Amino acid sequence: MPWPPERIVCLTEETVETLYLLGQEHRIVGVSGYAVRPARVRQEKPRVAAFTSADIPKILALRPDLVLTFSDLQAGIVAELIAEGVAVHAFNQRRIAGILAMIRALGALTGVPARAEALAAGYEARLAAIAAVPRPGRPRVWFEEWDDPLISGIGWVSELVAIAGGEDVFPDLALQGKAKHRIVLPEAVIAAAPDVILASWCGKKVRPERIAARPGWGGIPAVQQGRIHEIRSPLILQPGPAALTEGLDAILKALWQ
Repeated sequence: MPWPPERIVCLTEETVETLYLLGQEHRIVGVSGYAVRPARVRQEKPRVAAFTSADIPKILALRPDLVLTFSDLQAGIVAELIAEGVAVHAFNQRRIAGILAMIRALGALTGVPARAEALAAGYEARLAAIAAVPRPGRPRVWFEEWDDPLISGIGWVSELVAIAGGEDVFPDLALQGKAKHRIVLPEAVIAAAPDVILASWCGKKVRPERIAARPGWGGIPAVQQGRIHEIRSPLILQPGPAALTEGLDAILKALWQ
């Protein structure tokens, strides 16, 4: 593999956005079909994968020096690429600290560690400044990552809710990296009595009226007060710069405006 790698394929959105922010987009030769940040990536880079599936022949035809992947959900893709002799780096960040480490790692991998350090440090400073803002209370928040079954928010989402001045009603579940370990019964949400409901259904359109109409949910404070808000998945469910910026801003707006 040449150093730094000259031909990179990114199979998730966050590495694409980070490389653009680092000024290394010229190294990207293929991206996930879900990559939308920055907007121009959809015109500039060929799409070679969804999230749990990929066009392996198309990736190989791009002659990548390095393929960037994320989590166990792409393990099958990784195995196929390794079997074909392709160098692969698999990220697995589930917390804010991991997102910042991913940014710094991409800087190191592409030969621009100082740029990556500046980017990550800027995010750290912004997060600290927002967390330090005095708030009139800490609204209890149910973050709904999926609707059937109900799945609560992953680690970085829970941490962003806390930074924004809220309180995740299921903080212990946020420590579980796999979605199947964050399944919640509707009765548990009712008992938690959240003040605010934030929903992001992995790309599916959120229907607040359906949430409000669930049996027994009419007594939840968030439902009674009409505080059910959608946060678009590209902003909050990809563990990268978008979550730390526009994703956090969306949480702040839902909690305090």
